[in-house]
Amino acid sequence: MTFEWSAIIDALPALLRGAAVTVMVAAASLLAGMVLGTIVGVARTYAPRPVSLSLQIYIGLIRGTPMVVQIMFIYFALPSLLGIKLTALTAGMIALTVNSSAYLAEIVRGGFMAVPIGLREAGLAMGLPLHRVLLYIIGPVAFRRMVPALGNQFIIGLKDTSLLIVIGVAELTRTGQEIMTENYRAVEIWAAVGVIYLVIISIMAITFRVIEKRIQMT
Repeated sequence: MTFEWSAIIDALPALLRGAAVTVMVAAASLLAGMVLGTIVGVARTYAPRPVSLSLQIYIGLIRGTPMVVQIMFIYFALPSLLGIKLTALTAGMIALTVNSSAYLAEIVRGGFMAVPIGLREAGLAMGLPLHRVLLYIIGPVAFRRMVPALGNQFIIGLKDTSLLIVIGVAELTRTGQEIMTENYRAVEIWAAVGVIYLVIISIMAITFRVIEKRIQMT
């Protein structure tokens, strides 16, 4: 069997469109997941015990079930329960947001817990309200410690977009599958898909490495 470069060249425009969908879905979902995860993580650290325990159950539920099951539940079961209709893209983005928020919440909680308690006490002793202490004193220190873990989780989140293939979202993996069923060039198409993922993830990894180095210099 020969390797047909022409198959990749012909498929490249469609694969790049799929890659654009992958990046868009990952960026929007991870941004929303970071916001939700930060709220949950901070609440897990500083909220009263009943609130913290309820959020721990939420995190345990999300981390304890496969993401494919979550995607299928949100796309097929949730609309039936709530009487609403979700597009595959919307359902996929909700699933990715919810899933990433649980993991990011634990990263945030770990980052805040790693900050010496003396900083919090010093801020409160200065008369600052707790939310200002968390935002301006503890937050920046915690963020420095979270960057490596955040970078790793963002990369995982981008790769998780490939699971949206199960509900037909036209991201990179789904696009590759559709092209392969038309031209039967599995080796060439999946090699191209893999290289595109590698390029995107390498860019993300380099970006987080630069951020980490700049933070260490400040």
